[in-house]
Amino acid sequence: MAMAMLKRGSISTSRLLSSAAGRGPAAAAAAALGPAGAAAAAAARRSYSLIPMVIEHSSRGERAYDIFSRLLKERIVCINGPISDDTAHVVVAQLLFLESENPSKPIHMYLNSPGGAVTAGLAIYDTMQYIKSPINTICLGQAASMASLLLSAGAKGERRSLPNATIMIHQPSGGYSGQAKDMTIHTKQIIRVWDSLNALYARHTGQSVDVIQKNMDRDYFMTPGEAKEFGIIDEVIDQRPMALVTDAVGQEGKDKDKDKSSS
Repeated sequence: MAMAMLKRGSISTSRLLSSAAGRGPAAAAAAALGPAGAAAAAAARRSYSLIPMVIEHSSRGERAYDIFSRLLKERIVCINGPISDDTAHVVVAQLLFLESENPSKPIHMYLNSPGGAVTAGLAIYDTMQYIKSPINTICLGQAASMASLLLSAGAKGERRSLPNATIMIHQPSGGYSGQAKDMTIHTKQIIRVWDSLNALYARHTGQSVDVIQKNMDRDYFMTPGEAKEFGIIDEVIDQRPMALVTDAVGQEGKDKDKDKSSS
């Protein structure tokens, strides 16, 4: 079995799928990818700092929301970029809040991520299983590595992907520098995590553990159609189904959707 290079003390499932992708938190990703990666990470930080604001008008006047807070009102959670402890901190809080608001109403989780830290991803995964609210998962762009597990962990029949997205699974990687015995301990931990991930993928895809392990041995890229056949998603969509239209769309938007289906 090929083992990952032993350099750092964290376990990650992310690989370089795009110029801004990295392992673990954004700062570690920038350092690991060199000057080009640092520039890409800086550009990503600038893009996140320019968050659009939405103005709502009501009988009580105007109220401004950042776009992600407005989406949260409609029970929409977005996971964009590498999955880090900071990402997990925010997403877990959002999921717990939305469950407390209405435990029976679905939550819509949009994923566009190259993956990231296993522990952070599993914190999100465990919370998805812990709460009572059903979670509809939708992939746009990419759901690679740890993000593909989150995509597969949505409610059965409610796991979707847009047609031009990419889904990828692979074995975890990580590392540690230190004494030989410590390195052996961390190697055993990586293997234990890999076995755990194999079991989780098998649970959500319906594939056997042997099939999962064979395909995760190296980077395994899938089109949405292939991901559907593999069992990671249930449906490939190019338009939002009526079931996913939130109250924010309003009756006018629903009427437009009806017109499309009747034409």
